[in-house]
Amino acid sequence: MPGVMSPEQLFVHELQDMYYAEKALTKVLPRLAEEASDSELSRAFTSHLKETEKQVVNLERVFEQIGERPEAHPCPGIEGIKKEHDDFVQENRPSGELLDVFLTGAASRAEHYEIAGYTGLISKARALREREAVGLLEENLRQEKEALKKVEAISKRILKDASNGGSTSRRSSSRRTGSR
Repeated sequence: MPGVMSPEQLFVHELQDMYYAEKALTKVLPRLAEEASDSELSRAFTSHLKETEKQVVNLERVFEQIGERPEAHPCPGIEGIKKEHDDFVQENRPSGELLDVFLTGAASRAEHYEIAGYTGLISKARALREREAVGLLEENLRQEKEALKKVEAISKRILKDASNGGSTSRRSSSRRTGSR
């Protein structure tokens, strides 16, 4: 898109941005599930992957409804969250427990970004009287809010377990050792 000059073009631009973000997450979530040493966190990433794949389909349906071809426009927000993850892991080589804490924070940041994106898209779709698009976008927003609640609950438990000296739901048999 050469230049955004109207609310309709802005809606398409932001839809392309969210489409990019969701498609990028379909590639990232399996890696995060593998990286997580906490079994509940790993399952949450795997579960959210299935939701994200459905969200991609919903976005493709929105594109169809407004007469546009589904196209992804690079999303600096999601790229920044991915870069932050990669830099953290490379620079710190965190323990499994510390990585789990970091992953819940990164997941929370991604969910907040997506929630903000979908909220804006819904407002624009309403203003443009794109009723069917509103429904699909609201479905995606609801799933993102639920994913955020889940990751926040997991984060609280992981942090509590870490402060108590270890977790009982770890996939690996390794536990923190040493005195506190």
